[in-house]
Amino acid sequence: MLAQTLPPAVGPSWRGVLASIDIGSNSFRLEIGQTTRGGRYRRLDYLKETVRLGAGLDTEGLLSEEAALRGLACLGRFRSRLAGIPSAQLRAVATQTLREATNRNAFLLRAGEALGHPVEVISGREEARLIYKGVARLQASERPRLVVDIGGRSTEMILGVGATPLQAESFGIGSVSLSMQYFPDGRFTAERFQAAQVAAGAELEEALVQFSHQNWVECLGSSGTAGAVSQLLAANGITDGAITPDGLRWCIDACLRAGHQDALDLPGLKPERRAVLGGGLAILHTLATQFGIDAVLPARGALRQGVIFDLEERLAAERSPAHHDLRDDTVSDLQQRFRVDTGQARRVQDVAATLHRQLQPQATVEQQRELGWAAALHEIGMMVSHHDHHRHSAYLIGHVDAPGFSQDQQRRLADLVLGHRGGLRKIDTALADPVLAQQVLALRLAVLLCHARTAPEPPLPALRTEGRLTVLRLGSAWARAHPRTLHLLGGEVDAWAKVGASAVRLQTVQTA
Repeated sequence: MLAQTLPPAVGPSWRGVLASIDIGSNSFRLEIGQTTRGGRYRRLDYLKETVRLGAGLDTEGLLSEEAALRGLACLGRFRSRLAGIPSAQLRAVATQTLREATNRNAFLLRAGEALGHPVEVISGREEARLIYKGVARLQASERPRLVVDIGGRSTEMILGVGATPLQAESFGIGSVSLSMQYFPDGRFTAERFQAAQVAAGAELEEALVQFSHQNWVECLGSSGTAGAVSQLLAANGITDGAITPDGLRWCIDACLRAGHQDALDLPGLKPERRAVLGGGLAILHTLATQFGIDAVLPARGALRQGVIFDLEERLAAERSPAHHDLRDDTVSDLQQRFRVDTGQARRVQDVAATLHRQLQPQATVEQQRELGWAAALHEIGMMVSHHDHHRHSAYLIGHVDAPGFSQDQQRRLADLVLGHRGGLRKIDTALADPVLAQQVLALRLAVLLCHARTAPEPPLPALRTEGRLTVLRLGSAWARAHPRTLHLLGGEVDAWAKVGASAVRLQTVQTA
């Protein structure tokens, strides 16, 4: 159910407001908030619906139409609440269910249409980072802490100090998936709880050293499962809301006495939580016993706030050239890790940016930054092999842990880098997008013009869109002085002519 429904805000009332949507495996959440210069955060609205998207995944990883329709209907209602918000002030992220779904692209297309805004799938570690960001901002502390978030189909664990996450991992087990596997008919037995805890322990065992008790002094539980169990314990007078081993045993005994989820009638337990309580309790009890956790305290922050704070940093980076967001740091770290020739990367970045401005003067800041990141990383594959290094670069960009980037944006950067040299048929489908096609063209021409690993002599050739053609105008004197580059440009024209789906048709013209 919706937590609350308010009339949509429009116009100037959205100034300074940011919104996030967390498309989780159990619930969809919409957070609308506002930050101040002093770093304070004020929630303006919060909507939540129990969608159980994760319950719609079959054994082949296909998301059922029934579950998809539940999700799309919810996003449609969220859209009504967000009517009028500028797209730049909203970010929608999806987590484990859509990381797993084999038909996720079809759902994402429909979800974008229902919401009126694209939905991004984020990796497990990126989800963990954003969870910690939300907790650290809203519950600041310099004490070493362990943050745990048990979602519908994944569990995130983050070790951090202050605002800095030191270790972040995501494990493929959650309250929905474990409940479906061990309590499919809603019946509770001691044997089922024991089996569920063994399964949870096997999944989490690899984290025992990394998140051992000696590395933290307090444990916080973020979001749904921890919040529900905390409320249950407090409402029944078992604890003050702290989730303790004794409190968890009381909860499990209450389930066993009831025998079935439908018979659970406890103060503080919401009806929509009954179907996933067994799996959530099994994971919490396993965490407490395996990691020596005396108490899990409910956290004030969660993924949805972390997304808002991350979006705040991105918008600040767009407003001020001196500012940058985490993705810039990630690109620099990847350059160092893969020993990129940063001088060449910078030359290609500068030339690509100049050409792209000529070609698409109305490009968004995000599109410009994507091109810059692709140029910065186009040679990371040389660490693997010089032969076909663009393929290695694309694979690495598409699969490496890249804090700040969604999986969708990583794949887009991978397409840009894969297309920066060689034939274009390998990204034929992607080139049907005119925005990406223009980015690829700017990057390819920049690499070509910098092929001697030196900056090209000014002035650069002029690049313009003229009708259906993209025309590269070369001065005759420049052409005579650069016969090798002219030869390579001839091959570039041929490469674009062979791509049927591309939005680009390249032609070179020599001028006096």
